Amino acid sequence: MTYSKAPSLNVVGAPLQPCSTNPLTGFFRNGCCDTSDMDTGSHTVCAIMTAEFLAFSKYVGNDLSTPRPEYGFPGLKPGDQWCLCAGRFMQAHEDLAAPKVKLSATHMRALDVVPLEVLKQHALEPEDEG
Repeated sequence: MTYSKAPSLNVVGAPLQPCSTNPLTGFFRNGCCDTSDMDTGSHTVCAIMTAEFLAFSKYVGNDLSTPRPEYGFPGLKPGDQWCLCAGRFMQAHEDLAAPKVKLSATHMRALDVVPLEVLKQHALEPEDEG
């Protein structure tokens, strides 16, 4: 099957930076929040996990904290960085449970779902907020 990979640019128009290689994240499991037309969940937001967000995600039916070795998934803990689905991030924002975001590692396609101002409200990097 072929797919069309989106350009590797972040939400501020610069080259996309890595999100995490430990744990290894991304739709392509390349450490970056790259995406393509095959990524129906838009795993494009580089989020820094918090206990609050992990509890919220489990509550709404996506348990990210429990290891799933059969999928090569180690389970996430507070402080881990992960390419989160843009829709889930927006839902967490609306429910006041959003994690911090690394703008330099958040793919520009996240903007299809999450407004830049919302991402900036949760930005980890102050230099990217301007």
